[in-house]
Amino acid sequence: MRAVALHPDVLLATSAIWQTNCVLLRSGQESFVVDSPILPDELDALPALLAQARFPEPSGLLATHADWDHLLGRLAFPGLALGCAESTAGRLREQPGEAQRELRAFDEQHLIERPRPLSLGAVQALPVPGGCGIGELELELHPTAGHTPDGMAVWIPWAGALIAGDYLSAVEIPTLGGGHEPARAYIETLQRLRPLVELATHVVPGHGRVLGAREALGVLDEDMRYLRALGDRGAAAELPPARRSRAQRERHAENAGRLGQAQP
Repeated sequence: MRAVALHPDVLLATSAIWQTNCVLLRSGQESFVVDSPILPDELDALPALLAQARFPEPSGLLATHADWDHLLGRLAFPGLALGCAESTAGRLREQPGEAQRELRAFDEQHLIERPRPLSLGAVQALPVPGGCGIGELELELHPTAGHTPDGMAVWIPWAGALIAGDYLSAVEIPTLGGGHEPARAYIETLQRLRPLVELATHVVPGHGRVLGAREALGVLDEDMRYLRALGDRGAAAELPPARRSRAQRERHAENAGRLGQAQP
């Protein structure tokens, strides 16, 4: 796991698996952990990382959405409540045990052993759009959809940092999930995030390197063009130039299939 400071109040921990990003943030004597790394030793290292940075012990966990790889903070801090968008809380209620099953399948495939199973514990549904207090300051919560039918992005105003969830990645193309008209929902999410990206010093995607505003806007524009071409041309749509690996072409085929487009 790689850890870097983005701001005196914002630390980034990036997992060795899928470049998955976890953000540790503080305001005064309160701190939150947003999303999670994946490997057991990475999760075990989070308390020490907070202590080394002289952050207070976390008072809560936040998850940008209900995909299992963003929900593992409870394995590091089993006593903390998990805060998430109302849409994510609803998804967790409607799909009980799904995150645990997907984590077990991942662990079995990669021969990973964990000291205890994942328990999500208390889930606190947060109104989105809305705010979430931390210390004497407040985080802004903005709705996201398209990658999944649920989710939120977290804007840290005093740090100029946007935690985007699984959007605005320089290493992955947009991946469409469930829900009604996911491509349209994804485009609406990008349009909603654009003003925040323009203000940002750091844009933290769910997977991949942290971006500055200019590069993030470039990714956003590429993603918009891709999604519109996907709707018009299906599997014949071109991928963003820097994201044409075999893995991303496979994701593209899945996207076209989800939209009901015939493969060439």
